Amino acid sequence: MKLYEITFSPIGGTRKAADLLTGALDGEPIAVDLTDSGADFSAVVLAPEDVAVIAVPSYGGRVPGTAVERLVTMNGGGARAVLLCVYGNRAYEDTLVELQDAAKQAGFRVIAAAAAIAEHSIAHRYAAGRPDAEDAKQLQEFAGKIQKKLSAGDDGEPEIPGNRPYKKAGGSGMVPKPTKECTNCGLCAAKCPVQAIDPSDPKRTDKDRCISCMRCVSICPQSARKVSSVMLAAVDVALKKVCSERKAGELYI
Repeated sequence: MKLYEITFSPIGGTRKAADLLTGALDGEPIAVDLTDSGADFSAVVLAPEDVAVIAVPSYGGRVPGTAVERLVTMNGGGARAVLLCVYGNRAYEDTLVELQDAAKQAGFRVIAAAAAIAEHSIAHRYAAGRPDAEDAKQLQEFAGKIQKKLSAGDDGEPEIPGNRPYKKAGGSGMVPKPTKECTNCGLCAAKCPVQAIDPSDPKRTDKDRCISCMRCVSICPQSARKVSSVMLAAVDVALKKVCSERKAGELYI
């Protein structure tokens, strides 16, 4: 049996939650990075005895389209899948059911699903510092229940909340732009999951490709990429009511 950790985590919050969950399962994880725009995901082939933790962030209650496109090219080979969606303390809505459908399309058997919270990728004051120690404890507890199900050979598919058809996907429209501190180092272009930044001129971004994942903002060594302060303020106001109260993770098994 091999244990895979398949993640789409542009700024690291989803990966942190996935590491906490996967690290408490039996086996040494094999990492598959769905943000790698140069990877051949069709070459990822699993076997029925394998286990995969498939983790994605929730963008507006949906799975990032890029993550779905790359996941469905894999050959799940009947491996058992544990789904994890990570959201910024607002709501994950149809993310898990969409991920369930994509995983099954790729040939995985879904045996468990969980939701966890990480710091909001745009409005950082919401769920700041999460997943934290309390989240880590809960994810380890989730892993214990999942491992028990795996060890028992129970492949039953859980009831997962969400709607089909899924809610309409909508972009945030928040395309980060360079500031005068930009040195044209090219790191943002090299690491952009969707190649939206021109490598020959990193100050140019294709707004139609950009998925507002904020990786370029988070990795810039000069802190030279920003989103509109006016739009940030609007997002902050919109999220204040729904994001202020601490939410806990959920497990479906």
